[in-house]
Amino acid sequence: MDIRKHGDYVAYQNTISMVYIKAARDVLPGIDIEIDNSLNKGFYTLPSVPVTEQQVKAISDRMAEIIAADLPIIKEDSSYRLEDYCDYFCGGMAPSTGYARLFELRKYAEGVLLRFPYPTDPDVIPEYIDDKNLHIAFSEAKKWQQLLGVNYLPDLNEKIAEGKAKDLIILSEALHEKKIAEMADMITEGKKRIILIAGPSSSGKTTTAKRLSIQLRVNGLDPLYMGTDDYFVERHQTPLDEEGNPDYEGLGALDIELFNSNMNDLLAGKIVDLPEFDFINGTKVFGKRIMSIREDQPIIIEGIHALNGKLTEFISDEEKFKIYISPFTQLNIDMHNRVPTTDARMLRRMVRDYKYRGKSAAGTIGQWAQVRAGEDENIFPFNGEADVVFNTVLTYELAVLKKYAQPLLEDIEENSPEYSEACRLLELIKGFDVIEDERAIPNNSILREFIGGSIFVE
Repeated sequence: MDIRKHGDYVAYQNTISMVYIKAARDVLPGIDIEIDNSLNKGFYTLPSVPVTEQQVKAISDRMAEIIAADLPIIKEDSSYRLEDYCDYFCGGMAPSTGYARLFELRKYAEGVLLRFPYPTDPDVIPEYIDDKNLHIAFSEAKKWQQLLGVNYLPDLNEKIAEGKAKDLIILSEALHEKKIAEMADMITEGKKRIILIAGPSSSGKTTTAKRLSIQLRVNGLDPLYMGTDDYFVERHQTPLDEEGNPDYEGLGALDIELFNSNMNDLLAGKIVDLPEFDFINGTKVFGKRIMSIREDQPIIIEGIHALNGKLTEFISDEEKFKIYISPFTQLNIDMHNRVPTTDARMLRRMVRDYKYRGKSAAGTIGQWAQVRAGEDENIFPFNGEADVVFNTVLTYELAVLKKYAQPLLEDIEENSPEYSEACRLLELIKGFDVIEDERAIPNNSILREFIGGSIFVE
């Protein structure tokens, strides 16, 4: 099993989860385990009863025994059987327990962390770092789901069947607006002037930045919005990656000195000649954006490196407010099957790529590994720097995205390298009923950034 391949990675996750649930039931009869969300290069799980450190150690020891015995995992119709334990898992599964030899179990908050190797380093358990900000974001999402009355997929389908989709959409969007307003209040009260927004692909960064700008205006401020793309170095100065190709994603592709100089001059009230990058000729153009800002005027900066301290290393930390955004999927299929955050983002991107960039679903899937590698290097290591984490997932969104993504996935031919991944994604979304009427989705919704109709995205 090569977990560097996405399909094998999913199979490893399913296998170690099955071993974990089986071991917990062996040690503590009657217990069940909820696979709640991804966290710390693993899963945050919630046992149905509180467990002690000693009990977690006993479950871990039992897992090691099951893995050492290399017990067969037998597929029976749509379920899998491991000795006396039979359950449904979405995606693949290893043929026996011995394939999932590396894991770590540790008590965390109210639950238990199940950790396992990461595709970029498949032979070791990743270093433990407390992702407390992400845990808070997932916990907040769980509270939102309870407020909406949608904890699992069947709850969502029931709302749709009962004609309550409109109410669900309105409440979901209101929760987003409330969170953005809270962030605007924090920025205003803290008198922060450099607002930095970063997040992985298809998080909704553009819409979030524009909506935050509006909320700051409600607070009497007049923010300047800008990205970092205009600060690319001259094309001939672009650093090369390990294969000798231009590396446009790395921090070295940006003119950090000029960026910091311009931002500090703006903060000081000076008149600044901001560059515009000419992507055709690969050079910065000056003289088109000459401006200054007032002493209370904040600057919203959105970009993949926004939380990397090196981007703004010459700007006072007192001026900065850092926001990390991502759709932390919390609507799970059932207690043991989650909707991976990365899959939710890929479905968003797939729909947007087809609609706005003329790219096929196969093209999006084929490029996804490269996208994820860039995120692992440039985005995820810095999410702990954030002052606040904004979960941009919408409880109802997969019920909308399905009708756009399903035909695109079904068009991928069987001989295509992306066919198996397309089948996996189709299996993931097949249980979602579709929300056909989109009129309740406002034109400032993050989802509109992907399906169309956004007032912020052309």
